[in-house]
Amino acid sequence: MKRYLRAALVAALVPLIGVAVLLFARPAAAASLTQVTGFGANPTNLKMYAYVPDRVAARPALLLLVHYCGGSAGAIAGGNGKDYLNAADRYGYVVVLPEATRTEKCFDVSSPQGLRRNGGSDSTGIMSMVSWARTRYNVDPARIVVSGFSSGAMMTNVLAAQYPDVFSAASAFSGVPAGCFATTNGSLWNSTCSGGNLIKSAQQWGDQARAMYPGYTGGYPRMQLWHGTTDTTLAYPNFGEEIKQWTNLHGLGQSPAFTDHPQSSWTRTRYGSTGTRATIEGISIAGVGHALPMAGQLAYAISFLGLDGTSTPSSPASPSTPVSPSTPVSPSTPVSPSAPVSPSTSPSGPAGTATCTVTSSVNAWSNGLTVNLTVTNTGSSAINGWSLGFTLPAGQTITGGWNATFTPATGAVTARNESYNATIAPGAAVTAGFQAGHSGNAGAPSGFTLNGSACASS
Repeated sequence: MKRYLRAALVAALVPLIGVAVLLFARPAAAASLTQVTGFGANPTNLKMYAYVPDRVAARPALLLLVHYCGGSAGAIAGGNGKDYLNAADRYGYVVVLPEATRTEKCFDVSSPQGLRRNGGSDSTGIMSMVSWARTRYNVDPARIVVSGFSSGAMMTNVLAAQYPDVFSAASAFSGVPAGCFATTNGSLWNSTCSGGNLIKSAQQWGDQARAMYPGYTGGYPRMQLWHGTTDTTLAYPNFGEEIKQWTNLHGLGQSPAFTDHPQSSWTRTRYGSTGTRATIEGISIAGVGHALPMAGQLAYAISFLGLDGTSTPSSPASPSTPVSPSTPVSPSTPVSPSAPVSPSTSPSGPAGTATCTVTSSVNAWSNGLTVNLTVTNTGSSAINGWSLGFTLPAGQTITGGWNATFTPATGAVTARNESYNATIAPGAAVTAGFQAGHSGNAGAPSGFTLNGSACASS
């Protein structure tokens, strides 16, 4: 039975594999796909491949791209993942591609070892690849992301749960929740999960993911989830279970903050924030089976992951803990890679008129930290142009920020809006944040004012 079910999964992917083989014959992306050996601990004998564009950014992003069952690094690079590599040529990021070597060419997202951080299975070897690439290519630790298809999508969920302090964002095409495929009998297949019959509460799914990294109290990566409604290999109910899990990990409810239809057969929902780099994004595609991604879809993933630029996007993460700020841009199209960002807009409203609440979230490591600041307009009028004042604890120095400009770098700081988030409607919120070094005091900023008016803080 196990062999039959595994064969069914591979059979469902045969059309994709055939297309991938044909495309791989073209030299464009595959010509520079290079195998790497001696990259570190590799308990399950995975292979590592890297795609390094001719012009690498000075501080490049790193994309971990994980193949489907029956696939390979070459097949995904030359087939339905090719757009990721083409974009790497444009934006200068590095792509690492792990390759499973067991008979089924599927990744272990089932065993107790595979579902535990540093547990000694596939995820351990994959993280060795990530560590090797980070050092070799001077990777921006705030821009390490992961994406995968089918078995690779399942591994994407698992890696994001096990290593939330490494990955800042993830995009999974036709996957299942982290831990859904768990088994204890040596099999790597869970037919209850694959059939969409493993239904849990959001809290239960969240707890299952948290158990993969016991004791961790930081934030989790932003997550983008894709699924076809007629998928019978990894059945469509898994899409809803994934959304339960990731909204719970981010402390969000099940009601989307935004819903639209970028294409007639798509239903897109966003949770936590509404921009292109929302906290959680789900895309359900009517009438499509186990055949994702399809033409044009990776453009949306590239924007969501923040790969469409050559420097840290507005959703960075610290080397220890990822954060999940949003970037309010057009809700129905990917971020334009060439669109310039205008200078910050000065507040247009008179000082003393803002009514506000500020929530701060600090994620710290040995000598650094990141802070997310969520500013809510609790008044009855829109705020058109905002300036948020606060005081940094002694010994902290801002080294970079997102969704605002921060001056000066120490002491009494003012964060001024960017052009795209200048207006805060009544009851709405905007998120901005910064990364800073510290000399021992990793506390949150204090004394918040918005356009000169004191804000409540939490």
